[in-house]
Amino acid sequence: MKMFLTRLGVGSRAVITGDITQVDLPPQVSSGLVEANRLLGDIEGIEFCYFESSDVVRHDLVSQIILAYQNNQEQRER
Repeated sequence: MKMFLTRLGVGSRAVITGDITQVDLPPQVSSGLVEANRLLGDIEGIEFCYFESSDVVRHDLVSQIILAYQNNQEQRER
């Protein structure tokens, strides 16, 4: 992530998409997207957008699946 971001030129714009809930790295390896969020989240000009199940425009069943996973994650974090 750092290699990509540090090569942006003047006037450049970039959109990086990812889902931090779908990281398949070993526990000791951090996700570049999660790290970028932690390090860069407060920098003016950098924005992070988070989508919820209501943002899904696919089949209603997909929205229900996403909601089930979100609920499970929230219960585990308590």
